[in-house]
Amino acid sequence: MGPIVLHEYALSGNCYKIRLTAAHVGMPLARREYDILEGETRTAAFLREVNANGRIPVLQLGDDFLPESNAAAWYLADGSDLIPADRFERADMLRWLFWEQYNHEPNIATVRFWRTLVGEDNLSELQRAQLPAKVAAGEAALALMDAHLGRRAFFVLDRLTLADIVLYAYTHVAEEGGFDLRPYPHVRAWLARVAAQPGHVAITD
Repeated sequence: MGPIVLHEYALSGNCYKIRLTAAHVGMPLARREYDILEGETRTAAFLREVNANGRIPVLQLGDDFLPESNAAAWYLADGSDLIPADRFERADMLRWLFWEQYNHEPNIATVRFWRTLVGEDNLSELQRAQLPAKVAAGEAALALMDAHLGRRAFFVLDRLTLADIVLYAYTHVAEEGGFDLRPYPHVRAWLARVAAQPGHVAITD
């Protein structure tokens, strides 16, 4: 099949969660970087050859291309200890993956992107109007996480699973988007536990 290739923008948490999963399962990845601010994922060649949806990350497996970060992370984690063996625990892990993409990433990741990469002065009127609601929704997501982690060390089991990896990716850089993590002590302790796991790599690696 040849090397597995990650088509990515390295500072993206969605791309990072795939690299972090690969690191934990010992899967080497070749990496191809795109400048999303310059529209490199919107070219005719990218849309035709990599992802018709014009987004990254995309995991390339020979002639097959797998978009969507959590699907790609699942592919790499399948068969490893990152996926619970118990049917309910596996479903519980999936609900956190779905929640991350619906409640967490659209708010915390978007605010980080707007503030650090686009710049608030460069936001459109629509983006400026949406910003307060997205900040509030991001804070609500952090509060929910903190309450959950007040009762357990990790999200599903008493050890790291894929749920922790996908939620770690954008939570650990939430402060770059202006989110204050000081009110969430259980989240901060969990971030430290995840970062201390064997095989951990940083977003900048």
